[in-house]
Amino acid sequence: MPVTELTAPEFGIRPAPTPQRPLLGQTVLLIEDSRYASEAVRLLALRSGARIRRADCIASAERHLNTYRPGVAIVDLGLPDGDGLSLIARLAHAAQRPGVLLATSGRDRDETEQAALAAGADGFLPKPIDSLAGFQQAILQHLPPEMRPRGLRVVGAETVRPDPLALSEDLARADRLLGDAQVTPGFVADFLTGLARTGRDPELLAETQGLAARTMGDLRPHLRRLIAKRLRERHAV
Repeated sequence: MPVTELTAPEFGIRPAPTPQRPLLGQTVLLIEDSRYASEAVRLLALRSGARIRRADCIASAERHLNTYRPGVAIVDLGLPDGDGLSLIARLAHAAQRPGVLLATSGRDRDETEQAALAAGADGFLPKPIDSLAGFQQAILQHLPPEMRPRGLRVVGAETVRPDPLALSEDLARADRLLGDAQVTPGFVADFLTGLARTGRDPELLAETQGLAARTMGDLRPHLRRLIAKRLRERHAV
């Protein structure tokens, strides 16, 4: 799958960050398979002054990393072609290591944050990632002083709201994944858990978190019913 470039890169001298755009001059590589989560990070990066590129799987990310070194890499731990932790471990020890390496996940924070830090991540961004101040601080605290803005930075309570269409696209994708023999129902359940957190859907989160007690044979049809219900609700809005 090709790397999706969400904003055109600028060339030449790196622009200096400002208090209003504290990530000006940075390029963020987001490795995330959820369109809805990606749209939230795209909005946050653009409002912070950063350029952003997206890879939706490990293979796509590695093709990107073979040709370009991002200043910031954000890696989702649940990816369709492998474990995000293994990618973090490789990036953490790479000769061309990203300046800031962050992990993100929709799983329970207590279960994932320490594993991500142990693999070599500089920090952890729990989903939903929708706070502008939180996003900026998660990156700025790991940048060297010369890459941070000078002067006082106004820290507000601004949040972003991704296009709801991206959420519907993620639900449709989850339904397609259930028909793929190479994808386990467990992966789809994890994907829906992350989607529930990103979309602030407590009902869906409660349902996906209760799937551990189900057998693999029962899990696939249950997930299909769950996805179909959510898609009907979204089409009715």
